[in-house]
Amino acid sequence: VSTVLGRRTVKLNDLKMDPLSPVLPASILEQTALQLGCSPTDKKLALHLDEKDELKHLRECFCIPKVKDLPSTDLTLVDGEESCVYFIGNSLGLQPRKVKTYLDEELDKWARTGVHGHFNGKRPWALADECILDPMAELVGAKRQEIALMNGLTVNLHLLMLSFFKPTPRRYKILLEARAFPSDHYAMESQLRLHGLDVEKSMVLLQPRQGEETLRTEDILAVIEKEGDSIAVILLSGVQYYTGQFFDIPKITKAGQKKGCLVGFNLAHAVGNVELHLHDWGVDFACWCSYKYLNSGAGGLAGAYIHEKHSKSIKPALIGWWGHDFKTRFLMENKLQLSEGINGFRLSNPPILLVCALQAGLEVFSQTTMKALRRKSILLTGYLEYLIKHYYSEDKSNPEKPFVRIITPSQIEERGCQLSLSFSLPIKSVFKELEKRGVACDMREPNALRVAPIPLYNSFHDVHRFIEILGSAITSSKQTANNTVLSGSY
Repeated sequence: VSTVLGRRTVKLNDLKMDPLSPVLPASILEQTALQLGCSPTDKKLALHLDEKDELKHLRECFCIPKVKDLPSTDLTLVDGEESCVYFIGNSLGLQPRKVKTYLDEELDKWARTGVHGHFNGKRPWALADECILDPMAELVGAKRQEIALMNGLTVNLHLLMLSFFKPTPRRYKILLEARAFPSDHYAMESQLRLHGLDVEKSMVLLQPRQGEETLRTEDILAVIEKEGDSIAVILLSGVQYYTGQFFDIPKITKAGQKKGCLVGFNLAHAVGNVELHLHDWGVDFACWCSYKYLNSGAGGLAGAYIHEKHSKSIKPALIGWWGHDFKTRFLMENKLQLSEGINGFRLSNPPILLVCALQAGLEVFSQTTMKALRRKSILLTGYLEYLIKHYYSEDKSNPEKPFVRIITPSQIEERGCQLSLSFSLPIKSVFKELEKRGVACDMREPNALRVAPIPLYNSFHDVHRFIEILGSAITSSKQTANNTVLSGSY
């Protein structure tokens, strides 16, 4: 299928979309609809895009919850046998079908062989995390020896900060977003206090401009230029959890390092969502969880990265026996032979059941590429954006009409798959009505509804269904708001 845009012929399967392409998702959608003889809002377009989607088979790799099994569903409003619209993979990814098989294999091996499972079978427990390093390294754009799979995200963040944050009288500040994820914020505060520093004076918080929700890259770079000589560590999100903004990691890294800062990123909302090239970008350190876009299950095994340029100079502050070189680890001589780089930061043997779940998630990614997933993601989220703007843009001539505002940047290179929405109606009411109708998304205080169509398992039809359901939810919320006003007037 190809579409003519001006003088260019665009093949949907080739394009769908490239962040560097001058053709925007809206153009693809409108021209494809024109070719089909329908409106871009017609369900026919969604079904056509699904039919032509070269990644649609990946949906079969996951367990999609039924509407009837979601706790807030009102079965008088929906068909309980339908699959739900699962737009919350940015919080917890769906279960890959192979998870149960892999867990059963290891539970069976434990039952049959006991301790011998440590060094036997296709997934030896003592080496299990190393069996999945290659696909993980590929997703973050790192060398195998630059990453480790261990602990939880915040534990890894603390371990890394203990080694990278070495304040001096002149360089003692940490730079992060004002609305960083709470765990990041608390971790940075506690690192400052650990060194006896005043949090108010030592934490530089990046604030959006007045009346704006997201941070401008030029403003981030201006703060780095102004404050950089006193900043020891820059710690930002790769993709911001609240707004969905994808930060310009290479540009920020280069600017920070030019001023002598060490630059790290929390990639919780970036890994498996956007293309990453940590090694080539020269990022000093990073960490991430695996239960969002990587689909490893709640509390899944986290990851950490240290660039190879630091492999001999950066040492762990806290050491466990798994940081000892493997060749002599089991001699038990208590004479530390520390592994280089991130491997020296490993504390204990890997949790085999968590490795199984992560392996199942990573194997789905191995069936495709991040480039292909990103192409689909740009068009999928672009379709969601297009329909929201079509139906729910603010109409100044009709102040009674409910509207939806998209907080997330409209530039495709500045976002992943998530759109964060705010509403003219009470957001809690809209969220509640969506949940009643079989939509899984989430609300984040103070005023954002986060919806994330995931290219691994969401379809264009999911997006069309969401918009239809959103219409019902908004109508119901408006009616509730009007009834509340009326009842209050008596």
